[in-house]
Amino acid sequence: MKHSFTLLAATGLLLLATGGRAQTPAAPDKNFQIYLSFGQSNMEGFPIRDDATWAELQKDVDPRFRLLAAVDFAAGSRAGERKAGEWYPAIPPLCRSDSGLCPADYFGRTLVANLPKEVRVGVINVAVAGCKIELFDKTGYKEHLASLPPNDFKVNIAKLYGGNPYQRLVDLGRQAQKVGVIKGILLHQGESNSGDQQWPAKVKAIYEDLLKDLNLKAADVPLLVGELVAKDQRGGTAGMNAIIDELPKTIPTAHVISAEGCTPANNLHFDPAGYKELGTRYAVAMIPLLGLKPLDRQPVIAPPAPAAPARGGAGGRRGRGQGAAGGNGNAAPAPAATPPPEAGAAK
Repeated sequence: MKHSFTLLAATGLLLLATGGRAQTPAAPDKNFQIYLSFGQSNMEGFPIRDDATWAELQKDVDPRFRLLAAVDFAAGSRAGERKAGEWYPAIPPLCRSDSGLCPADYFGRTLVANLPKEVRVGVINVAVAGCKIELFDKTGYKEHLASLPPNDFKVNIAKLYGGNPYQRLVDLGRQAQKVGVIKGILLHQGESNSGDQQWPAKVKAIYEDLLKDLNLKAADVPLLVGELVAKDQRGGTAGMNAIIDELPKTIPTAHVISAEGCTPANNLHFDPAGYKELGTRYAVAMIPLLGLKPLDRQPVIAPPAPAAPARGGAGGRRGRGQGAAGGNGNAAPAPAATPPPEAGAAK
């Protein structure tokens, strides 16, 4: 009886403190769009050593573009101190303190520049340089890690994600769902699986696990996948793009973003201008998938459609851009989405 009286008294005090209303968690904000991004070194962002380049890249980031940090950042890092699991302005680097600009940067910047002012965009970036896609397999990651030397740098990076990058992505995704709505998943990976004909099936398994674990529907959450440094840029694994381009046959809600014309830092990684262009292409492809009017600049989707017959001049390939402009020659509307290229990254 005494225990019951104490419980009732405590309940009464709580109701008084809350104005007589029971406290319920706030509903997720439908205008806070969340995007998961994962992959290997190009999704990390190739390191940039030049301070002047970094200073320019970190300018003018719209506060509506947010990052849910996946790891801790040291206080002396270029982005300042960050704590895993907390939200910050999406000032690069987005992956880890030692990473660089990545496709998610100008994906987010382009989205917020073209979405209604009440819409915010949040990204979660979990990436491991040099990793095979198997590292993100929900169950197979253990076997994959066990196959690597104990001091392999990929093992050490995985440790930053609690030893399980996939689970870190899921855990942060669930956290983000408390305040926003997951609208898409970005992937850039394949260099370490070059020539692997089973890659599309492996990506499908990861995508379906993410959808299941986060209670999402494929129709509501497309998968956007970028090509590797292309043949026209002398990409060292450009042959893998033919396999990546086949992904929509395995995953109907997958959309492959062309990397043709995206300038490289070397034969595997993009330079800042290349990341800007590729990230912008991801966003241009995403906007109509949100049910919004496509931008004047057309998405640069791979593989290309067959060349159309020439009409009064050279024929074009539908949906293929020319450098930083779309097929119609118009620049992307996003501010600073396609400025003059900066100096390339050096490792």
